[in-house]
This record gives sequence, C-alpha cells and structure tokens, in this order.
Amino acid sequence: MKIFMIYGGKSAEHDISILSAHSIMTEIYYEYYEVIPVYITRDGKWVKGPRITRAEEVLSQEDLRLGFDEEGVQSGKGTPFELSELQEKDAIAFPVLHGPNGEDGTIQGLFEVLNVPYVGAGVLASACGMDKSVSKILFQNEGLPQVPYKKVLKNEWEVDSDTVLAACQEELAYPLFVKPANLGSSVGISKAENRDQLIEAIRMAFEYDRIIVIEQGVDAREIEVAVLGNEDIHTSVPGELVKQQGFYDYESKYLKNEVVLQIPAKLSDDIKTQLREYAARAFSAVQGSGLSRVDFFLTEDDEIYLNEINTFPGFTQFSMYPRLWESTGLAYGDLIEELIQLGLQRFRDTQNYDSKDREN
Repeated sequence: MKIFMIYGGKSAEHDISILSAHSIMTEIYYEYYEVIPVYITRDGKWVKGPRITRAEEVLSQEDLRLGFDEEGVQSGKGTPFELSELQEKDAIAFPVLHGPNGEDGTIQGLFEVLNVPYVGAGVLASACGMDKSVSKILFQNEGLPQVPYKKVLKNEWEVDSDTVLAACQEELAYPLFVKPANLGSSVGISKAENRDQLIEAIRMAFEYDRIIVIEQGVDAREIEVAVLGNEDIHTSVPGELVKQQGFYDYESKYLKNEVVLQIPAKLSDDIKTQLREYAARAFSAVQGSGLSRVDFFLTEDDEIYLNEINTFPGFTQFSMYPRLWESTGLAYGDLIEELIQLGLQRFRDTQNYDSKDREN
C-alpha cells in the first residue's frame, strides 16, 4: 500500500510537522508500505519527494523541505504534486499536520471530497478539537470539569477593550493564560499577572486568531492521556509534564527541549482511573476517531480540570503521545500501524454507509 505522508503546512507549527513526519517515516513497516513524502510549503505549494521503500531511504529533516528555504525559494528538489494522485488505488493519506489548515478539519474535508482514506480524526472532531472555544462548550455539555474562562472576539476587543478587561478582571482571577482559539503547541499563548500584561497578551494572541480564550490559571500539575480508537476507545497510562518553571512557551517545548516527561505519572490509582475516564469522554464529546491526546490540570487537592484535546498531537522523538503508548505496551511502529488500520476501517465504514444511502 502507498502512504502519502503529508507534512509542513501554512500554520505556525510548520517545523513541528516536519519533525513529526520524519519520526513517523523512520518507523513505518516498509515490508507492507511505500511512502511518498508530500511537503506543503509555508505559502501552500504541494511538492512530492522521492518514493521511500525502506527506512534507510528516509530523508533528513532538512531535506524533507524538498529544496525550499524559509522564503519559499526552491533549489530544484521535489516535483509538483497533483491532488488526483491521492485517489490511486491501495493508497492512504497520512496528514502529519498541526494547527490551522491541517488539524482543523480543512484538509480532512478535502480527503472526504476526494473520497480518500486518511489517518486521524474526521472533519467534525478536527474542527471542534482545534477550536478551544467550541471544544469547551462540548466538554461543558459532557459535564467535564474545566477552569473558569472567557471567550473574546477580536471585534469586541477593538470596539471596547476597557469593557473586555473589566469583565476579565471581574470574572477571573490572576494569573490568566491567554490563548488563540485555533492554535496548539503553545504558539501565541502567554501568561498575564496584571492588567498591563493582560493587554499585551491579548494583543499578541489576536495576531494569530480572531477568537481568543482567556483562562484562569491554577497551581497544578500538567497531566496528559493518549487516546486511540474509533468506536472502541482505548486510553494510555497518564504522563506528566514536569515543570521547572511556571509556563513553557513554544520555544521551550520544541526548540530547546526543556520539558521533562514523567511517564507514567506518579498518581494514585483512583486519579489515574478518573483521568482515563475523562479522556475517553472528551474523545467521545468531539466524536473523535483515530487518535487524540487529552491534557489535564491536577491540583494539590486532587482536583482535575480538563485543559484541551489535541486531535493530532506531536509525533517527534520528544513527544508525549507515542511515549505514553510505549509505556502502556504499544511500540512506536505498532502504534503507527494501528493508526493506519483505524483510518482504513473508518473509510470502509463510511463507504458502507454511503452505499446504503444510495440504495435508499
């Protein structure tokens, strides 16, 4: 079977995508598959690389850019990719894309229109999981505990910033965390301890999205649970991001690799059970399929707060998701194989539903 490994993209998480794709390509079971790297440049060009039939042929992280530099100038490597190639028989798309235009349902919708099987969450789950303002409503309806928060639209801020600030300071307590609604990997997120910092944080977040979420901070541990499955949902042992400081930004997490992962997390059996139950419920709330990583806060008093769900979490060598499954008993290569099979199964199920619909 042919795997179209799609990575890069126009979002701020472009570089993480390349790291994740490289890690996955080195662990594919090449006795069953061949891989076609498909790189999406920062300005949206789709370019394919050479066919890969064994792990030794996987390109380096830099070469996976297929000759494009940061300004989008091409040096000759790679050839244009036609979307119709995705419709080849015995092929599956493997989108290793983080953030907008990759993890938000847009590319999943493209695959659906082309009638192409693909790995990962579907359109609805991807869109809801990407948008923190929407997923919080779904989690609230599911009865899952969350920290107090406020959604702010860009036009609200531009029309009357004083009213927005007053509402935040009246309804929430410092410290506050300000996040773009549709980004992950700590991109555009900052911490505010006072009004001046809050203003600066809001302005920065609006550089990335027209909707932001302002959350009340809690003094808590950060615990994460991996989820795998379609209708049959499985959860991993919980892991912890062990913090040496209060808040890790994008650079600390992904460029400097300053985050320490404790897997499995040191927790009581009751807390582990509750976290895994909440993770499965969060996955169901967004109608997840394939994979997700669900992130929590855990206070000293053992209060659990659901932070967010990531429908395509990082797959780099430092990433929590594959390491959680390794600790649970599922090796990296087996995890990738399971994701491929889950994508194929969902596609077959969809074809059966469509067939019955046409019959009626």
